[in-house]
Amino acid sequence: MDTIGVVVNPIAGMGGRVGLKGTDGKIAEARQRGATTRAPERARRALEALAREADDLTVYAAAGPMGEDAARDAGFDPEVVYDPWAGSAEEPPEDPGQAETTAEDTRATVRAVLERGVDLVLFVGGDGTAVDVAGVLEEGGDETPMLGVPAGVKIYSSVFAVTPRDAGRIAAGFDAVERREVNDIDEAAYREGEVRSELRAVVPVPVAPDVQSGKQVSSGSVDSLAAGFAREIEEGRTYVFGPGGTVGAIEAELGIEASPLGVDVWRDGEVLATDAAEAEILEVLAEPATIVVSPIGGQGFVFGRGNHQLSPAVIRRADEIAVVAAGEKLDAIDALRVDTDDDDVDEELRGWMKVRTGRFTTRLVKVV
Repeated sequence: MDTIGVVVNPIAGMGGRVGLKGTDGKIAEARQRGATTRAPERARRALEALAREADDLTVYAAAGPMGEDAARDAGFDPEVVYDPWAGSAEEPPEDPGQAETTAEDTRATVRAVLERGVDLVLFVGGDGTAVDVAGVLEEGGDETPMLGVPAGVKIYSSVFAVTPRDAGRIAAGFDAVERREVNDIDEAAYREGEVRSELRAVVPVPVAPDVQSGKQVSSGSVDSLAAGFAREIEEGRTYVFGPGGTVGAIEAELGIEASPLGVDVWRDGEVLATDAAEAEILEVLAEPATIVVSPIGGQGFVFGRGNHQLSPAVIRRADEIAVVAAGEKLDAIDALRVDTDDDDVDEELRGWMKVRTGRFTTRLVKVV
């Protein structure tokens, strides 16, 4: 590979830790809640990994926080092919979280890099960004492969690398591509606890073991698992319940009205926070504390996908991580995965973890 196009959605994922479950149409509210960016840093990590293995690449990118900054930070000298701020008195903001970029800016960048004949489009964002990139590829019948650096809250598509560094390594040395799905969900319905996934495109993606699968929705009863967990509740312990149907079944067993796609905090029969953002969790969290999570079906992520409220700061405050999953869900997962934006926390979580699969049964699964 000789050339690469880079496009960063600088506001992708900002709604996660502040409990918005996405940023589409919610960026002003995310900022009001004190949201900070994650996409620019994840872009830099991916490009640094790329530079270590292919530092002689020609990099094309949009101006400022849409790709240029991360590429320069990684040691590249990118050629800017699109500038959202051109022709105006404004300049790219120093704080990427204040960037007023749009989906059309993403699409314009993709068109510009394709005109340069790039070998790969590396984008940084979530499913919404993936839809924008794929739409440009499909509108022109272009067979240039695309690869995502996961930075959004929703990652349902199978076009993303598992981690930013994986994305850089894959981009540096892939030999083949395969067609994979781009999916997106209705964020308004998602915030109300309903998942409505829609296939939006099928596009070429590099073949590599560290390209994640699309999210699968699990089915079947988890009543036995929930009953087993509930009977072992400890008095005085704070429980932080992550999103998902399996964890929601445990909450129902405890008489909690769960927020299916949010985070709830509970102790000694009292709900301390519902659909809580990171700051709200930290405010009511007291030790000893257990974080209860279930892996995403088909992907295996327990932290870093759809539950950014469970931040490194929250994880550090807990003395126990309880992973729960029905056996058939685990059968479809090769390993558990973490991607918290904090290398030290990720490393502490790696290794073998006990997963409750039923009323009395557990299984050891490796966290990678």
